Order: sequence, then structure tokens, then C-alpha cells
Amino acid sequence: MPDYSRSRIQSWIRSSNVLVNGLNRKTGYTLELNDIINVDPQEIVEINSNLIPEKMDLDILFEDEEIVIINKPAGLVVHPGTGISTGTLVNGLVDHFNSLSDLNGQIRPGIVHRLDANTSGIMVIAKTNMAHANLADQFLNRQVKKKYTALTWGLWTEDSGEIDQPIARKKKDPTSYMVSEDGKSSITKYKVEKKFRHLSKVSFYPKTGRTHQIRVHATYLGYPIFGDMKYGGGFSKTRGFLPEFTNYYKKKMKKFNRHALHATRLEFTHPATKLPVIFESSLPSDFLNLMNSIESFYDE
Repeated sequence: MPDYSRSRIQSWIRSSNVLVNGLNRKTGYTLELNDIINVDPQEIVEINSNLIPEKMDLDILFEDEEIVIINKPAGLVVHPGTGISTGTLVNGLVDHFNSLSDLNGQIRPGIVHRLDANTSGIMVIAKTNMAHANLADQFLNRQVKKKYTALTWGLWTEDSGEIDQPIARKKKDPTSYMVSEDGKSSITKYKVEKKFRHLSKVSFYPKTGRTHQIRVHATYLGYPIFGDMKYGGGFSKTRGFLPEFTNYYKKKMKKFNRHALHATRLEFTHPATKLPVIFESSLPSDFLNLMNSIESFYDE
């Protein structure tokens, strides 16, 4: 691949966009005869345009010379992509910070990992290439501990457990994913925090970082994320419930116009100090209002 730098290709490997025999390998892995290398072009596509810095009210939870911890709001796309060149978190980052890592390409400065556009919560941003490479290795080797808070439809049969089901991109809809034997290894642990009559508040702990992983796994078990139109958690779910709940949903809860998923906590080793660090993010106001509405309904 002569058109790409060594560091760029290494960043693809760390981001699990290059697989050997269907498995993630470290950048130092030595290829053997008959090894099959798969590169996912849809995940590493580059855009031939300059980033446009944009003023943005960033919620910065922590910053030092190596990393930044951002609390991303729902509705904010992380980086430019096909059809999107402005209004992303990256546009705000390049305006706010003088230096960001470039190991993930010029269109994704500082981006080590991602959150879906409508998922709110905590993200770590790399300011230097050293920090980026170190953090990417931690993500690849499953050393980063992540916690998400979600509201799901249904009452979970088990109060805790592990979902170990591979995930693949849907052939007929490349923007969606599904559990498939041909997919990449995907593991999510969960713990049910509170049960309502039709809904459950659940903590998720993904061990891998596949696109839409929690949303796909929750739907696979029959408990889609509340408000997740793409994976079966939208308004149509209320049709199978009591009329009074459906009416209450229409009046009080339909204002919540995204999927109820928030990245609550990140734990990792600081790339410079080598000390363990923990960062947390509280539920945003829209999520809190949703929970209050639900609790009010069941208290009536």
C-alpha cells in the first residue's frame, strides 16, 4: 500500500480495521504463508478536503499535555465522513486545540475511539502521537474499561451476564450491523440496575469496541435500547403495551428523540504517567428527564 504511511497503516491495525485470518493482530505480527489479510475500506476512507475549524462549546472534563477528556453531547457526529464535512466534534477540536495527534489521518485528528452520533458521554482525545499510539494499543488489547448506562425495552431475564456474539455489517444496509457467525468477535457484559414494568435501566461493559455493539447485542437478546429506531427500539414498541403507557409516552416521553445510551465511565492507564486513571460523566439532562418521567409514571 505505497500511498499510505507506515504510521497510518499501523493506526488502522490498532483500530481493528485490518484483520489477519479474521483476527486482530498487533502491529509487530509477522505474516505467515497463506495468511489472509482483510482491510475494511469503509472504515478507513479518507476525504480530500481541509478541515474547517468551528467554534464549539466543548464540555472538557480534563486536559493535560497528552490527552483531553470530552463529554460529547447527543446529536454530535465525531468526525467528518461521506456527506458530512462540518459540524462535527473534530471541527470543534481543531478550532480549540493547537495540537492533536494525526495517527488516524488528517480528517480525524486526536480521535482514538468513537461514539455514535446520538450516544452521549465520555471520550478520550489524544493531543500527541505518543498518547494516541499508547491509547490505541490499550483499546486493541482490551485494557480500557468502559461503562455505558442505557434504558432498554423489556424486563431482562438475567440480572447480569455476558453477551458473546460476533457482529458483522449488514450486506443490504452498510450503515447497520447484526449478529453473524461471519462477524468480528464482540463481547459485552451487562448488569440490570433497575426494572420497571416495561423497561429496564442497564449498565453495559463492552470488552470489544465494534460499531453499534451495545445496540446490536441488546436487540439480539430482545431488549432494544429505548428510542433506537435503527435497531427496533422506536415508538412502535409501545403498541404491545398497555394503552395508558402508550398515551403517557406520547405526552411525556416522545420528546426524547434519540436512543437512551450514555458513555458513563472510562478507565485506562495514562500514556505518560503510566498511572491508572478513571473519568466519569453524569447522565445529561435529557436522559435524566426521561428517567424522571418513567419513574413518575410507575409511581402514579
